[in-house]
Amino acid sequence: MNRIRTKLKKNDKVKVIAGKDKGKEGTIISFVREKNRVIVEGVNIVKKHVKASATTKGGIIEKEAPIHISNVMLVCPHCNKPTRVGIRLLESGEKVRYCKKCGGTI
Repeated sequence: MNRIRTKLKKNDKVKVIAGKDKGKEGTIISFVREKNRVIVEGVNIVKKHVKASATTKGGIIEKEAPIHISNVMLVCPHCNKPTRVGIRLLESGEKVRYCKKCGGTI
């Protein structure tokens, strides 16, 4: 499986644009790069049955499951809308991400 190059980073605020949680927003907790997926806080909640062990209590816990990268879109901190991300080179030679809607740097 090919890995998708993404312009998203950990702790970015994203909005779900497809699937059962469409419209929800949250921050990226982690990436599953081999499967092109991200784990977003408060999105795609599943119930998991956990067996009791010496250190943990058993029962049914709720946790976030991975969601495909193509189903989330970055929310611009300036215009507060879901947007595509571009990369711009500054005069100093530094690469920065920018919002394709309002042009502000992310």
